[in-house]
Amino acid sequence: MQSNWSDKDAQDFIAKYAPKGVNADLALRTYTTRLLGSDPKMVLHGGGNTSVKTTVKDQLGEDVEVICIKGSGWDMGVIEPAGLPAVRLAPLRKLRQLDRLSDEDMVNYQRINLLDSTSPNPSVETLLHAFLPHKFIDHVHSTAVLALTDQPDNKALVQDVYGDRVAYVPYTIPGFALAKAVAEVFDKNPNVEGLILLQHGIFTMGDTADQAYGRMIEFVTLAEERLKLQRKSRAAATLPSSLASLADIAPILRGAVVIEKDANAGAAKRQILDFRSNPQILDYVNGAELARYSQVGVVTPDHTIRTKNWPMIVPAPEAGKLEEWAGEVHAAVDAFVARYHRYFETNNAKSPVKKTELDPLPRVILVPGLGMFGIGASAKDAAIAADIAENAVAVITDAEAMGEYRSISEFDMFEVEYWSLEQAKLGKSNEKPLSRQVAVITGGASGIGAATARAMAKQGAEVAILDRDLGAARAAAKKIGAAALAVECDVTDPMSVRKAFDAVVSAFGGVDIVVSNAGAAWQGTIGHVDDETLRKSFELNFWAHHSVAQQATRIMQAQGTFGCLLFNTSKQAVNPGKDFGPYGLPKAATLFLVKQYALDHGKDGIRANAVNADRIRSGLLTDDMVAARSKARGVSETDYMAGNLLKREVTAEDVADAFVYLATASKTTAAVITVDGGNIEASLR
Repeated sequence: MQSNWSDKDAQDFIAKYAPKGVNADLALRTYTTRLLGSDPKMVLHGGGNTSVKTTVKDQLGEDVEVICIKGSGWDMGVIEPAGLPAVRLAPLRKLRQLDRLSDEDMVNYQRINLLDSTSPNPSVETLLHAFLPHKFIDHVHSTAVLALTDQPDNKALVQDVYGDRVAYVPYTIPGFALAKAVAEVFDKNPNVEGLILLQHGIFTMGDTADQAYGRMIEFVTLAEERLKLQRKSRAAATLPSSLASLADIAPILRGAVVIEKDANAGAAKRQILDFRSNPQILDYVNGAELARYSQVGVVTPDHTIRTKNWPMIVPAPEAGKLEEWAGEVHAAVDAFVARYHRYFETNNAKSPVKKTELDPLPRVILVPGLGMFGIGASAKDAAIAADIAENAVAVITDAEAMGEYRSISEFDMFEVEYWSLEQAKLGKSNEKPLSRQVAVITGGASGIGAATARAMAKQGAEVAILDRDLGAARAAAKKIGAAALAVECDVTDPMSVRKAFDAVVSAFGGVDIVVSNAGAAWQGTIGHVDDETLRKSFELNFWAHHSVAQQATRIMQAQGTFGCLLFNTSKQAVNPGKDFGPYGLPKAATLFLVKQYALDHGKDGIRANAVNADRIRSGLLTDDMVAARSKARGVSETDYMAGNLLKREVTAEDVADAFVYLATASKTTAAVITVDGGNIEASLR
């Protein structure tokens, strides 16, 4: 473990925040918190916290001694001073005289002692920091330290590594009880430089930010060096000679872990998948004793809210036997759910406060031969679960290499999983209409496609933008956000379409909504147009739609959680324009393709609908095209674009809204929505 401390950077932080009224103590606290938080082997998704005791001015201009400690919801890797709210220190220290304090009273007392009432809630470990005398305190969940402490003889191992430089605290759930326990241990060992909370994490203390941070680096390094000694190898399991692909298995897994499914409503509460694989993960999932060491429990308690206490294991998927494997997957889910119900019932009976059971579905799946999946309500949540699962792999691998991995008791895991202060970290919000769904938009880099991608992302969907121009697709995805996926795809090439859909499945686990939008307009008098022009138009404006729909249907059927096919047709499909036959003919065929998909795949819960738009400025209807069509109709360009009953120009965003509506209309199929401002000639009977 290398120290990243820089005297220059430290001074730069002081200089940066001084004009904002931030004193040097808090500036340095921000600096070293970022150093710790930027290393996933130290801090991962909310695990850990830091504090500094300092003096600030209150609103009366009087000096007040406070503790500035990491606030709830802040990422240590990018924290700002505002993420370290100041709490009056003296009142907090008085709490130590109490015998007990409820979580709710603790949180309330901390909040009423904030200097700024708009600050985030201080860490649940605020009292632990407050009861210790040190100016700077750092707390992380180092993977190396956890590997030492997640052992049957953990205290002896820790003493062997650190001697009397640290004190040892038996596992206690965070909060008031842990704060008092730590304070009592420190009172008996007042000269220690750090504290090891067995099966939880490590604290280091110092008079300066540099000292506390330096001790953390040193102590983690000592743990890493100890882990290099006396390592044993892991026996491997026997795997099939030929394994199925990630793209083939992910939709099956995603369909199996759906939280709720309502066939009558045509709706499902899906989950998003995040796949991970590397040599360490493969060594782990291919281990002969995977069923033992992977099922022991979490490596540190606060991980349970993201990953539950153990992952689900499925058999290695053999190529050519996916139907049989799918049955084994569903059996594994049933077994996981049954185990979770038993776990809840047994431990809830022991708990002094009765809880309401959370959903019993897994949040991590281990697949021998391939790797593992993190699972969550969104791509972000799935990535967090996968990150934590990777962290667990590292800790358990090291623990098993030097001994035998052990976790806290099942009841302790239950108490943390159902602890209100831990659940609060996840936040509560109403999900958007397209949350938990994966939407694929072809021709998504511009025009109607880009507008539709933005609209669906705004409604909560995970979005994949497919386009022949990968650079443009990436630019469109960047505007949406980090989770949006850009994929190069020539929709006229069936192999390119298959490859693109496989990429989407690999990224998110499946597909739920497809907007087949890519198209281009060819003109010409039908009696004179050459065969090549007409065939090119059919390739893009008909066959490409079919290729896209076929790939989407294949994935949706594997998932078994319904689906939605949406097609961008055109008013040309029902109202041909003069000299526009090469474009209108394949669009008319596509309109009937929509109805055929609705007819043949309604039994699968897959809906197929179309949007019939007209005169939308885009990459298809360019300025040159507007000029040509206006001339063909003998009207001005302005009158052409607003040539409808409402005399209003229709935009790409208007069409996108129609696609969003159809994506949510769970009992509508074989329908065509017209978005053209009113065109009687193009209206359907």
